[in-house]
Amino acid sequence: MKTLDKGIYSVDRPDINNSFMEKLAFQCSNVMGKTFNMAHPFLDAESAELRLNFIHDSIATNGIACVIRKTPAKIRLNKTKLINEKYVSEDLHDFLIECVHGHCNIIVAGETGSGKTELVKYLASNTIENEKIITIEDTLELHLDRIFPHRDIVAIKTNNIASYSDVLVTCMRQNPKWILLSEVRSAEAVMAVRNSISSGHNILSTIHADKASSIPLRMYSLLESSQDISQFLASIHRYVQLGVYVKGYMSKALGRFQREIIEVCEFYVDDETNEPKSNIIYKKSLDGKYTLKNPTKHLLDYLSIQGIAMPDDVFRLGEANEKDGDMSNDNEQVNNNSSAIDVL
Repeated sequence: MKTLDKGIYSVDRPDINNSFMEKLAFQCSNVMGKTFNMAHPFLDAESAELRLNFIHDSIATNGIACVIRKTPAKIRLNKTKLINEKYVSEDLHDFLIECVHGHCNIIVAGETGSGKTELVKYLASNTIENEKIITIEDTLELHLDRIFPHRDIVAIKTNNIASYSDVLVTCMRQNPKWILLSEVRSAEAVMAVRNSISSGHNILSTIHADKASSIPLRMYSLLESSQDISQFLASIHRYVQLGVYVKGYMSKALGRFQREIIEVCEFYVDDETNEPKSNIIYKKSLDGKYTLKNPTKHLLDYLSIQGIAMPDDVFRLGEANEKDGDMSNDNEQVNNNSSAIDVL
């Protein structure tokens, strides 16, 4: 079992054996209309609020392997909870929400179980009420149409018949403001992201990456074609404004499973050299220290065009335009020329 308050722990249930798991897998395969045997040893299944994955015992030689994940139709995050649980600082939170209001394209990176989808759901919940949203998923996790039944939200599920590419063509004709891709995990999904943002639609999505600044390169690594890397990276840096890296880990200091934003990176293309550039706005290291920088003029101008006016000194950093802090203890102390700043 894995929970947010206890982390990973063992539960003794002798009745849950390989025979029981075999029956469960076969019931799931029947419901999903799929085959689960030696010839088809992998099975993905889902219910209204669960995701299940099975590996047949012909492959998992010590018995059927199964993972069950909860995907509740609710927004589990809110501003008060995020700040109180040290998920994010108030200043950084408000900045990200303003970026959503300003129609920034945002990709959330992280490991499995780090809370990427929950963060995307929270960001999506802050989109403007009358803006149409289309969610595109191969496994239903977002459930925004159920969470906000009064809003204009269309939930689309891809399958063997309707691929990402097919769905995206139809999606464009539905005239959405936002397109939410549950996860960028294939070459087809990468092209779906690039085609949607280059056509003027806004996206929120997730990807497996080890830091926010490596998101464009991670997207390129998923491509199966030998596309020119400089051209591809330039297009991603031009149309994706922000990358966010979220991490989940068992915190000894807090005595519970902790999720928090570790890095926020701005992407842009230099006007003079036409080269893709990155600006790490926020980054926290393993020792608890962090750096905070203001966004560049590129992002501020983009937000201004979208009707969101921000000062040049977004985080009130003064002339230095960058500050260092320490989040290693509960009573955070900031060391930047002996001047105190608002702790995160």
